[in-house]
Amino acid sequence: MRAARRPDRRRGVVALLSLLLAVAVLLVGPAPGSAAGAAAGGNWWDPTARPAPDSQINVTGEPFKGTDANGKVRGFVDAHDHLMSAEAFGGRLICGQAFSQQGVAEALKDCPEHYPDGSLAIFDMITNGGDGRHDPVGWPTFKDWPAHDSLTHQQNYYAWVERAWRGGQRVLVNDLVTNGVICSVYFFKDRSCDEMTSIRLQAQKTYELQDYVDAMYGGPGKGWFRIVTDSAMARQVIEQGKLAVVLGVETSEPFGCKQILDVAQCSREDIDRGLDELHRIGVRSMFLCHKLDNALCGVRFDEGALGTAINVGQFLSTGTFWKTEKCAGPQHDNPIGLAPSAQAQGLLPAGTSVPGYAADAQCNSRGLTELGAYAVRGLMKRHMMLEIDHMGVKAAGAAFDILESASYPGIISSHSWMDLDWTERVYKLGGFVAQYMHGAEGFSAEAKRTDALRDKYGVGYGYGTDMNGVGGWPGPRGADTPNPVRYPFRSTDGGSLIDRQTTGQRTWDLNTDGAAHVGMVPDWIEDIRLTGGQGVVDDLFRGAESYLSTWGASEKHNASVNLAAGRPAAASSTEWNPFVSYAAGRAVDRDSGSRWASDWSDGQWLRIDLGSPTVVGRVTVLWERAYAKGYRIEVSDDGAAWRTVWSTTEGNGGLDTALFPPTLARYVRLYGEQRGTQWGYSVYDLGVHGS
Repeated sequence: MRAARRPDRRRGVVALLSLLLAVAVLLVGPAPGSAAGAAAGGNWWDPTARPAPDSQINVTGEPFKGTDANGKVRGFVDAHDHLMSAEAFGGRLICGQAFSQQGVAEALKDCPEHYPDGSLAIFDMITNGGDGRHDPVGWPTFKDWPAHDSLTHQQNYYAWVERAWRGGQRVLVNDLVTNGVICSVYFFKDRSCDEMTSIRLQAQKTYELQDYVDAMYGGPGKGWFRIVTDSAMARQVIEQGKLAVVLGVETSEPFGCKQILDVAQCSREDIDRGLDELHRIGVRSMFLCHKLDNALCGVRFDEGALGTAINVGQFLSTGTFWKTEKCAGPQHDNPIGLAPSAQAQGLLPAGTSVPGYAADAQCNSRGLTELGAYAVRGLMKRHMMLEIDHMGVKAAGAAFDILESASYPGIISSHSWMDLDWTERVYKLGGFVAQYMHGAEGFSAEAKRTDALRDKYGVGYGYGTDMNGVGGWPGPRGADTPNPVRYPFRSTDGGSLIDRQTTGQRTWDLNTDGAAHVGMVPDWIEDIRLTGGQGVVDDLFRGAESYLSTWGASEKHNASVNLAAGRPAAASSTEWNPFVSYAAGRAVDRDSGSRWASDWSDGQWLRIDLGSPTVVGRVTVLWERAYAKGYRIEVSDDGAAWRTVWSTTEGNGGLDTALFPPTLARYVRLYGEQRGTQWGYSVYDLGVHGS
């Protein structure tokens, strides 16, 4: 009888353990059914195994699928977000996680040093003033965060991203971001400050998030969060009604390309190795510089106390402060922050202080370096897109020159950090522009300022939320505003009903809370409709198509053959030198170190014989210091009768691109009318292309 009783006790223990495990799964793991919106009726957009408890989505209705009547995808594009920046800056700057296998309570909790009252929230004090004090409790109360003015707390919890998707967003660019200097000087960290190590981890976590979402929907490939690596794949994802996630990189010293006392700490080999690795892990767009001058380019400055703090970081990293010069054109960088930042300035060595700057010298004197130009061409070679924001105007202008010389369309301005006077230059190339997520009224006003350009080039518009990017987001317009967002409201496509968003015990209302997290994007777009009109929203709804058009054109781009390379060349004159030849052929000999140089007078020309009538539509000129301020490009069938196809009186040297309607010609001639210096005309390379 005793032998018979022992198996019964074992079965009882097993039953008890099974019950406990089931309870644990319900609490922290994917489980069938939940108040957060698990599928009871089998809707494809609802998960069958969402973790419980979890955030609500508060959107009902089927996400739209397919294309419009013209075969174009529909939907919004967030061109600049940071899903995984909690893994950056040493791991303790952004508090909370985009997801956790242990559930929402683990994901949405504050950094340990913020307890009990935020007294040690040092970065809050540096960037936002005040004493940093706040209620650190996240789930389930969320008394003080996330909030539109809380810069260090998680805003990209996966369910909030899901709400943005359900509200009509179809492209999300997840910029992998970090800054080694901020990491090294920040008081709290739990991991390496190496930037590439952080980038790799953030990419890995993004793929893990895809797996996490897939698990809720029944397995690999079934979830709504889809990482894409080419534009065709993105179109397929969007046509299925899902969210296409693109990986980008925004870091200050990529590939170890920092500079110390103006000496580069990387090589061309480092750049190639780094770009190859990024491409392998799925990155398709990137910034070459961000916040700090590096070995690739000079940055567009920050303003106010934040600018002062970053300038201190610049010194600590490079041994030099920002340097300025008078701007060469109408474009200019942001005014340098001169407001004091006591905490940051206290990090400087004794006797060292942030310099002052002349009011009429508003451009970063550091432009695009030789290594930076190599990196731009490396992106083009790999059909990746260049993020132009954060480049100083001197560096950006040189990058534009390189892209234009090859008619390369892969250029993105994703969050209002480019000089706005260059907007048309982006559109001419075939690039894409998005605006930072400002308040609805300001965003709408700026959108309307460039509306005519979008009509001219037939493009849509985007927004860059920059969530978890330490930037600040739209505040509330107030409950008493005459045109508030009225809940529930319809999505832009009309197929979904969107109510106030609830997570735990907290419900957010855009009117009174502002854009506290990325899940508030649909509410913010409704606010834009109310304050700016349907036209602005329509342009935004065309954003996904325009972004993918830029990406697709970059993938298909082929560098055209230089028709002038090695062809017979003649010139009106040649500068005499007993040691070096400056003959006409030096401009087409495929050697960027040799050059043609003319006599020191105006009215000089350089002529190329293409050998037979050929269609030409683009000429590139790489000037030595002796450039032409005024010159024209001429073509001829016989070398005697010439017709002008392009001209300028505002040449400034460097790399020029002359675009003109394709025309048939055998001869191409550069005719210098006005020198830009006291010397003659000097050309390193003259390129002639079909289009």
